[in-house]
Amino acid sequence: MSLFIFLNNSNLFAKDREGNPLLLAHRGLGQTFSMEGIQGDTCTAERIFKPEHSFLENTIPSMEAAFKNGADVVELDIKPTKDGQFAVFHDWTLECRTNAEGTTKEYTMEELKQLDIGYGYTGNNGKTYPFRGKGVGLMPSLNEVLEHFPDNSFLIHIKSDAPEEGKQLAELLSKLPAKRLAQMTVYGGDQPIATIKEEIPELRVMSKATLKSCLLPYIAVGWTGYIPSACEKTQLHIPEKIAPWLWGWSEKFLNRMDSVDTRVIVVAGDGSWSEGYDTPEDLKRLPANYSGGIWTNRVDRISSHTK
Repeated sequence: MSLFIFLNNSNLFAKDREGNPLLLAHRGLGQTFSMEGIQGDTCTAERIFKPEHSFLENTIPSMEAAFKNGADVVELDIKPTKDGQFAVFHDWTLECRTNAEGTTKEYTMEELKQLDIGYGYTGNNGKTYPFRGKGVGLMPSLNEVLEHFPDNSFLIHIKSDAPEEGKQLAELLSKLPAKRLAQMTVYGGDQPIATIKEEIPELRVMSKATLKSCLLPYIAVGWTGYIPSACEKTQLHIPEKIAPWLWGWSEKFLNRMDSVDTRVIVVAGDGSWSEGYDTPEDLKRLPANYSGGIWTNRVDRISSHTK
C-alpha cells in the first residue's frame, strides 16, 4: 500500500507540464506595505514602503501597468454604491485612503469620483503624503474597468458576505457574452458566492466553503487519485504552508486539477493575509519548474523571472 501511495503521488512519474506560471496581480500594481503585526482593521495606506512607482491599487492605470508588466489576471475589489453600481475599492470604509468618511454605499459613483484616493498614503508616520492630491477621479466603477479592458482576465473580489451583492454582480456579469464571461472569476463570502453560482452555474467562483468542499475530501482520499466533484471547474488559492501536504504537490496535483478545469493559485505565507511572491527571492520557495498560478503584489519585479 505504501508503495502504491508513493508511486501514485510522486512527481517522478508526473506528466511533464508545459508553459509558464500564470501571474495574478493582486489589486493591479499598487503600493506595498509591511505585513508585520497586521490586523483586519489596520490602515495599510499608513505603512507603505518607500514608493518605487506612482501607481495606486484598484485603479485603471495600476491595472494597465500590471498587464504591461506581464500579469495574466488582475484581481480587484468591489464595493456597492448608493446608486446601484460597484465601485472598485478595497476598504470597508473610506477614511484610511481617501479624504472622506463612511462607506461607498453612502455615495453615488459620481461622488466617489470626486474623492482623492491617494490622500492617506504615508510611509513615514505622516511626515509626508506622496500621493495626496494625485488620486482625484481615480476610483473606477466595475463597468468602466470591464469596458476599458475588453480582452483581459479578472478575479473579482466581493468584499462582503451579503447575498444581495452576489445577485447584483450576477445581473451585471450575466449580460456578458460567453467568451467574455469565461475570462472572469469571482471570489468572496460564502453567501454571495453561492448566490452568484446559482445564477451563473458556468462561472468560475471561489469561497471558503468551496475551498473546504474540495480540499478536505481531497486530503482524505486524494492519494488514490480520486478528484472530488467539488474540485471541478473552480479556483483554488493554496497557501504555500499548506501546499506540500496536498497529494501529488506540485506537478501531479496541478495535472489533476487541470483535468477538471480548475485553476490553482499559490499564495505566500499561511493564507491569513494577501501575501504574495513579490521578489525573485520569493520565487525560489516554489517547486522547481512550477507552472501553476502565482499571487503577486509586484508583478513588475517577478514577471521576467517566470518566463
